Amino acid sequence: MSLKFVILGCGSSLGAPRIDGSFGDCDPKNIKNYRTRCCALIKSKNKNVLIDTSPDLKKQLFKNKIKNVDKVFYTHFHADQTHGINELRFFYLKNRKQIDIYTDTVTKNYLKKSFSYCFKKTKNYPPILNINNLKKKHSYKDNKENINLKCINVEHGNIKSICYIINKKLAYASDISKIYNKDLKFFKNLKYLVIDCLQYHPHPSHFCLQDVLDLVNKVNPKQTILTNMTVRIDYDKIKKKLPKNIIPGFDGLTLNF
Repeated sequence: MSLKFVILGCGSSLGAPRIDGSFGDCDPKNIKNYRTRCCALIKSKNKNVLIDTSPDLKKQLFKNKIKNVDKVFYTHFHADQTHGINELRFFYLKNRKQIDIYTDTVTKNYLKKSFSYCFKKTKNYPPILNINNLKKKHSYKDNKENINLKCINVEHGNIKSICYIINKKLAYASDISKIYNKDLKFFKNLKYLVIDCLQYHPHPSHFCLQDVLDLVNKVNPKQTILTNMTVRIDYDKIKKKLPKNIIPGFDGLTLNF
C-alpha cells in the first residue's frame, strides 16, 4: 500500500487571488496560480490525516473528494493554519466519535481559548475534538502499514512551528525561517521536501527562494516542492528559474511515497 501526500493548499496567509481579487504578479489564466491557504493530507488506504485546518478547509476537502478525517496534526497556532477547525464538526456528526488532534502547548492553549466549544460540552452541543499533546514521534496504523511522524521544532519568525517528517521520506515545513543545525541530519536525502517559499526576497518569518536553494544544496532531497507562496510568485515564471529537482507546488498536487 502506497502513501499519498496531498498538498491541499499552497498559498500564503492571504491566498491567491487576494480577497479583493488581486493576483499580484500571478497570471489568472493559469489554474495553478489559484492558491488556498496552506494545508496538507496524509492519505493511506483507509485513513485520512490532516496537517492543519486552513480557513479554506471545506473547499479543499470537497475538491479532493475527502469524505472522512481521522486525525489532525497542527504546525502552529496562526489563523491561516487553524481557523478552519469548525469544519471538523461534520466528521464528528458523521462518525459520532471525537476526532483526535495533536498540538504543541502554545497551539493547544490558543485553540482551547479561541474555539472552546470544540472541546467542552455545552448545553446543546457535545465536544467534537479530543486534544492531545504533541510528542517527538507519533505512529499510527492502517491495516499492517505503519505511518510514522517525526516532529521537529523549527523557527517561524519569533515563534516555533512544527515540521513533520513522514516515514523518513517526506518533510513538510510550510512555515519556517530557520532549521537548527542539530536537526539538519533528519532532512538529508529525503524523497520529497515540501518547503515554505513565501517570496523572492528575504522575510523575517519565512524562507525566500534563496533560503530554499541553500537548504537543498545542504540536504539534497530528490525533489523539492515549494509551498506557502504569495501572489508575487507566478507558477510558470518561477518554474523557469528553478533547477529540475525543484518545482512550485499547486493545490491538489499529490505525491506518492
